[in-house]
Amino acid sequence: MTVELHTLSNGFRIVSENMPGLQSASIGIWVLAGGRHERLEQNGIAHFLEHMAFKGTKTRTALQIAETIEDVGGYMNAYTSREVTAYYARVLQADVPLALDVLADIVLNPIFEHREIEIERGVILQEIGQALDTPDDVIFDWLQEQAYPGQALGRTILGPAEKVSSFTREDLARFVAEQYGPGQMILSAAGAVDHDALVREAEKLFGHLSPLITTTHDSASFQGGEFRKVKPLEQAHFALAFESPDYGSDQIHAAQVYANALGGGMSSRLFQEIREKRGLCYSIFAQAGAYVDTGMMTIYAGTSADQLDELATVTLDEMKRAAEDMTEEEIARARVQMKAGLLMGLESPSNRAERLARMVQIWGRVPDVEEVVAKIDNVSLKDVSAFAETMAVSAPAALALYGPVEHAPSLATLQQRRAA
Repeated sequence: MTVELHTLSNGFRIVSENMPGLQSASIGIWVLAGGRHERLEQNGIAHFLEHMAFKGTKTRTALQIAETIEDVGGYMNAYTSREVTAYYARVLQADVPLALDVLADIVLNPIFEHREIEIERGVILQEIGQALDTPDDVIFDWLQEQAYPGQALGRTILGPAEKVSSFTREDLARFVAEQYGPGQMILSAAGAVDHDALVREAEKLFGHLSPLITTTHDSASFQGGEFRKVKPLEQAHFALAFESPDYGSDQIHAAQVYANALGGGMSSRLFQEIREKRGLCYSIFAQAGAYVDTGMMTIYAGTSADQLDELATVTLDEMKRAAEDMTEEEIARARVQMKAGLLMGLESPSNRAERLARMVQIWGRVPDVEEVVAKIDNVSLKDVSAFAETMAVSAPAALALYGPVEHAPSLATLQQRRAA
């Protein structure tokens, strides 16, 4: 399997990977315009725009968009993250040109009809309400806000209800004009695809677009802080974050191996000590997330109010212990889990297309899988121990608590525990 990358004269990029033996393909357009590209008054508009893309274009109604893909047995969806908005489809090989035509149509030609705006506004307000009613969902928005206060990267992707309630057709069109340029778009495809054919189709569909001069978003700065919301829930929800490396950092793979060993699976330290040995929770995990200029290692658990103090204390103790006595066996296990997750995921054309787009977004190229595996293999016990020391002692931290958390330890108390 060979990755091919081509850039049109206007900056539009096409990346693809043919996967022999497949009869279907995953194809999508990744637009580098997510939540962090919004101004304060626009918070939530990237996600609103994603919804509106399916509500009608200059050539297709909302029903026709759905029927065009489903009539050939395909599937189409979209998502908005803090750094990208993605529109993608999965179809059979013969229908790749059709899928690309529909994707180009919904990205380039939305009509933003007033009635559809109002309908979708109601849908998004319901989505916001659902998120607020889902503790182990909304707590991560609050944690993000504490980590990056007053910054676009710290704001919720869905946006606050009051802003979503006020967006107009002109607001949506303005965001498109500001952010949806050819240099901000990546066409990514994997599976039964022909790269040269994709380039020809992309030239016809996107080649006429003029490059945009976009406003560079502010660099993120992890600040840290505490948020707690007391509510009579069954569980107390605990989320702790630490500043960690960005995508391009030399430490990114050490951070991911550490997070995996600390709380990435049933054999991890947090799972074994806090759930298996002490029975303090049902779910606990650690993960290392990254952006283009910053990163955030997150630990989450849900427990009862009377056990939260012990859970928080043991979590910090385990982090400190990991800095002192992490073993070669744990590192080897974490590396294997990471490699297996990567390689198994790449058996899916959808996952592979996602990876292609993300790599082009971050690096401007697609590293070979062997190159990534080698970097994971090169993470040493010394690397992880040094990173663990930073996490346990000095990395800036943020805390979010939700539920019966009146008596939960404060961030200041946890920081004292780290320093002890």
